[in-house]
Amino acid sequence: MLLEGKVAIVSGIGPGMGRDISLAFAREGASVALGGRTLSRLEAVAEEVEALGVRAFPVVCDIADEAQCTEAVNAAATELGRLDILVNNAYDGGDAKTFMDADFDRWRQTIEVNLFGSLAMTRAAVPHLEASGDGRVIMINTMSTQRIQEKWGAYAASKGALQTVTKTLALELGPRGIRVNGIHPGYIYGDSVEWYFNHLADKRGITFQEVYDEVASETCLGYLPHSEEIAGTAVFFASPLAKPVTGQMIGVNAGHWFNG
Repeated sequence: MLLEGKVAIVSGIGPGMGRDISLAFAREGASVALGGRTLSRLEAVAEEVEALGVRAFPVVCDIADEAQCTEAVNAAATELGRLDILVNNAYDGGDAKTFMDADFDRWRQTIEVNLFGSLAMTRAAVPHLEASGDGRVIMINTMSTQRIQEKWGAYAASKGALQTVTKTLALELGPRGIRVNGIHPGYIYGDSVEWYFNHLADKRGITFQEVYDEVASETCLGYLPHSEEIAGTAVFFASPLAKPVTGQMIGVNAGHWFNG
């Protein structure tokens, strides 16, 4: 197993990406601390992780609060004995308004979570990751940093800053033995995308399948990946296979960010 004996903490645990990354790590032998704001969700995913034969530790944390980030990371390392991998997955999607209609306080909230929340988690984790001798930080980013769309300015700006600082952290934390990389999904096929595509279909008077086919046609591979598939790239970055890789951003979006 690629991650046997390792310990990871994954933020933003819910029914999608955070859960699937946690389960992918568990299948490869890692114990997982599960961070998020809703205890019932954390406990449900913890049961799934432990069913795979490794330990799970649910920890309630709002990553917009730096003190909570520090407390959560330290609690995870204490409970599970070490910390080797941090996945910054929690995010705020913004308000989906144009620049001229935007509330800048709402922009600040998005940036607080997507940028400063990830940085707070990372800074809290650095001593533990350095102690492991082979620390990994994985930033879950977005294709919105490259494929610009109307009404997504706050989200794209926050994630664009995260993309840049990923390289800064790779440079500054490399001497500590910590690798820092980013994953850039596009549309992640699941419940939220299904809801959104049904909304678009109703609004435009077409079928769900027509909306899906239209969006999927913009990708190189002609389909929209599920979060289970994207989790495989997180396993790669966390594993010995990525030992010489740092400061890199991989688009895991079926080629959506440069096609179409």
